[in-house]
Amino acid sequence: MSIPDITDSANYVKSVLKAFAILEQLDSAGEMSIGELSSRLSMNKATVHRLVSTLKHAGYVNQNQDTKKYSNGMKLLTLGNRVAERAGIRRVARPYLEELAKLTGETVNLGIKAGDRIIYIDKIESKSTIKVGLDIGTSIPMHCTGLGKAYLSFMPEEEVEELINNTIFERFTEHSIVDKDTLRTSLLEIRERGYSIDDEEYVIGLICFGAPIFDYHGNPIAAVSVSCPKYRVESKHQKIYADYILGTASKISRQMGYSL
Repeated sequence: MSIPDITDSANYVKSVLKAFAILEQLDSAGEMSIGELSSRLSMNKATVHRLVSTLKHAGYVNQNQDTKKYSNGMKLLTLGNRVAERAGIRRVARPYLEELAKLTGETVNLGIKAGDRIIYIDKIESKSTIKVGLDIGTSIPMHCTGLGKAYLSFMPEEEVEELINNTIFERFTEHSIVDKDTLRTSLLEIRERGYSIDDEEYVIGLICFGAPIFDYHGNPIAAVSVSCPKYRVESKHQKIYADYILGTASKISRQMGYSL
């Protein structure tokens, strides 16, 4: 195991690469001492000790109190599980997204949280001549989208508050929520009924219905939505779309290990 060569050092932090090299070495070799890591990685002992101490403090490395050697911590496993879940969600969700698209005839979206934004990771576009939707890979604020609000509503309260208090609420349309208390009230309503509505909050003329997807712990890991031109959705259709979206989210959640 070695540290990658850096041709453009201005764009990289060498200490971060060294820390990852340590984690990869521990992953392949199990418990190792500072001296063993230093020798294996051709790295100064003082540097190894400083980096390992930092990783230990952050919870990514454990120290055996008997041997004084180091190994990777459970925090890495937790992160790995989350990445695996998110990578797998698109494959698992796809047939259910296709089913939802057939039921509604509208554009169906799948998104995951990234900081204070939601990223669209999959989409099935409506076959209608007039259609709406955002491209896969698009990232937009959570407070003004069906996907984002559905996800946000079921996050732990302290995480929601942290996000709300650290977010600058951008106004995209006259219907965008830009007040913290208004958003809190909206999130409570969404949590009670189980699904979100984005009624022209991000794009004028666009309405979206969203619902969260849960993992086996009952935590939101993604969200699914139906997007369509508002003129195509009469009030009587809203409940139908809501039932469809809740059913789809429930099916995907069960596939991800969630049970009520």
